[in-house]
Amino acid sequence: MAENGCHLKPEEVYAPRSPPSTEPNAAEGCSSDPSGLSPSQREVLERCLHALSHAKNDSHILSALLLITRLCPAGQLDTGTLHRIFEAVGFNLPARLLVTAFRGGDSSMLPPEELISLGTALLAALSTDASMVAHPQLLSTVPLILSILENGPKWTDKQTQTLGNEAQNGSGSQTESATDSQTTSSMSTLDEALACDCYQVLNAVCALPQGPEQLLTRGAVLALCRAVLVKQTLSHEKGLPLLGHLLSSSIRPRAWARHSSDLLSLLGIISQNFCRVSDQDRLEMCSQIPPFLPPPGVESESQVLKEIVGNLWASLWPLIQGKLSQEHLGLVLVVSACLLDLYGWESTGPPKFCCLLVNRACVEVRMGLEEPPGTEISPQLQHTLTACYRIMEAAMEQACSQGAVSNPAQIQTAITGLSLQQSRQVLGALEEAFSAEMYYLKQLTQTSYDDPFLFATFRSLCAWLAEETSCLKEDVIDLLPFLIGYAKSHFKGGEESKGLADWMSKMSISNSSQDGTWSREAALRYLLPALCHLSAEDGPRRVLLSLDTPAMLVDFLSKGWASLRGQSGKTVTRDPSLETACSTLLNFAITEPERVRNDPCFIALETMLSEALPALLHKPRLLVLAANCCTLGLMIGRLKSTSTDPVELGQRRFFSSVLSFLLSAVQPGQPSKPARISALWEEHWEEAGELWRLSLQALGGCVGALPWITTLIRDEGWLQNIFTLLGSSGRLPDQPSQDALKEVLCAIAKQCPVCRKDISELVKSVNCGSLQGLPQLSTILVE
Repeated sequence: MAENGCHLKPEEVYAPRSPPSTEPNAAEGCSSDPSGLSPSQREVLERCLHALSHAKNDSHILSALLLITRLCPAGQLDTGTLHRIFEAVGFNLPARLLVTAFRGGDSSMLPPEELISLGTALLAALSTDASMVAHPQLLSTVPLILSILENGPKWTDKQTQTLGNEAQNGSGSQTESATDSQTTSSMSTLDEALACDCYQVLNAVCALPQGPEQLLTRGAVLALCRAVLVKQTLSHEKGLPLLGHLLSSSIRPRAWARHSSDLLSLLGIISQNFCRVSDQDRLEMCSQIPPFLPPPGVESESQVLKEIVGNLWASLWPLIQGKLSQEHLGLVLVVSACLLDLYGWESTGPPKFCCLLVNRACVEVRMGLEEPPGTEISPQLQHTLTACYRIMEAAMEQACSQGAVSNPAQIQTAITGLSLQQSRQVLGALEEAFSAEMYYLKQLTQTSYDDPFLFATFRSLCAWLAEETSCLKEDVIDLLPFLIGYAKSHFKGGEESKGLADWMSKMSISNSSQDGTWSREAALRYLLPALCHLSAEDGPRRVLLSLDTPAMLVDFLSKGWASLRGQSGKTVTRDPSLETACSTLLNFAITEPERVRNDPCFIALETMLSEALPALLHKPRLLVLAANCCTLGLMIGRLKSTSTDPVELGQRRFFSSVLSFLLSAVQPGQPSKPARISALWEEHWEEAGELWRLSLQALGGCVGALPWITTLIRDEGWLQNIFTLLGSSGRLPDQPSQDALKEVLCAIAKQCPVCRKDISELVKSVNCGSLQGLPQLSTILVE
């Protein structure tokens, strides 16, 4: 420990510790010194600093440091003084003090608690300067500090060597605190001033841009959690808030993945305290609950967590039913929204209580948003309203699914026993709240596009429009220019969207995009389900066309395909947003033929589909997207004018892929039985079956518009394959599919005499008899 052969002696360094004072420094006379020192005290400080910079060994250094800390507490040292101390001793000395204490032995001639007290005091002083906190040697002492806070006056033996080496070397490696084998020091409890210094260092590190990450990798979550569980000194006053801050940052999912058992125990303790106190104290404690809840989906099968959530709901009932101030109601609504994220309406309470919760959230939204134009919404109210949006979304999902709860996927989130009348009441309250959201959004301009609260309101309204577009239709149509402009601005990555992107990145907020991180098309992704509904209606569709919505969707689809193209095997990830974009474009292709013929974006779309469909044939996980691309391409193709120009290679490749893709849906059935849906398609038939039938019908339309397709059909042997699959029954498994097949076969037979002859021969060869399943085709064949 000692340098130059000089060992530390107790009489040279001992000085009693006391908790840091919150009172101003009692300087002699008046002083403008930033440390609050009088001129005479400043003179003594300068002499100490001079002695410190000229010290020849650790004993001299510590003597000077102790005089400095007695003269001016660490928290009152100015930046210049701190830098002079750092230049004199660096971080090496406090690190060695801690290492010597943890290793034990007689070389220091000081008890471990004194070494640790001195080392942490110095680290605490240096950590008050933000420029010093990120120094690798300070970060390397974090595991030692955590072990002190976790174990109290019991210094660890088992990991001492590892911790000591890391502190001396400035290592940043991951370390978990706490061990089984411990040696008790002379103290019975952890000194409060020492605990204050330790938390000062940890809070300073946490404030760094990557502070939570630095603390996670050094075992802070586990150590702080255990310190609170065993009620170590200041663990509740300082450790719990620090842990809550860590769990509110981007490290939350990884912290729960690594330490779920300990965090669940801690949540249980916090929940017990919350449930035991009076209603008034419970209101004050509401803000403590959300940071310690696990992310949705984590520990979802845990019976312990389900019991905790149930107890929390039971404790919230009297609060939600009571008369609350706006501040307290906001805290209760935030907790409620977080609990809904975990288990939906399960264990929430009786239907009457659930309806009351939704109603209070809706009223809060109306009161907050239906203010005169120009009224600023405070950050606290924005936080409350965002929680209300989540409650409204959960209620909307339930109310809209009432009557379809037989679906197992909806049982877990169902409000048990919700009557039809109660569902209507909930929907009525929701309609008024979403009307308030539209009123608020109509007031905003492009300069507000980077506001995170605007994005939260936009997302909430999109969730409503995804389920319900018949209510407030005129208001929705009037708002379409704003909705499209907002989505387009973020998708194009304009300057007005940079602030939101930076904020989302900082908060590590994700969406459903390919990599799970925030991306600029997030706003458009939320809007897509509503666009799919609205594009099917005449009035909204005209507005969407005037806003050049198809071009934006084609651009989105092209970028999505560029991302999927390089994926293969198990890395392929289905993206429902691309399928919804295809469905929306399909609505335009069906209802707006002239726009499709004349808009250049549909030419670009054709090119993209000609490239995508052949590749999608080899990506079975993307079968639904392939079905969408196939149908969309055929619907556009049927609108083409007959031409004598040579067939483009890309167009021929697309239609060849179409024929193969349509065949892959069917496989032969048992003798005299209808053909069956193939195993490849069976899993997705509910989603893709209608697209398959629509593709067959559209192929029939393409045969009339593009006669060369019949030649391709003969070259590919498609007719022979179809009749082989039909077998002797000549039927498909359901009548709608049978009707679609009839339509395309009749179109082929009418357009091409050679094909008509081929069909007649095939009917005889596969013994289809009188083609009972295809009577219209039989009529054409005998003409």
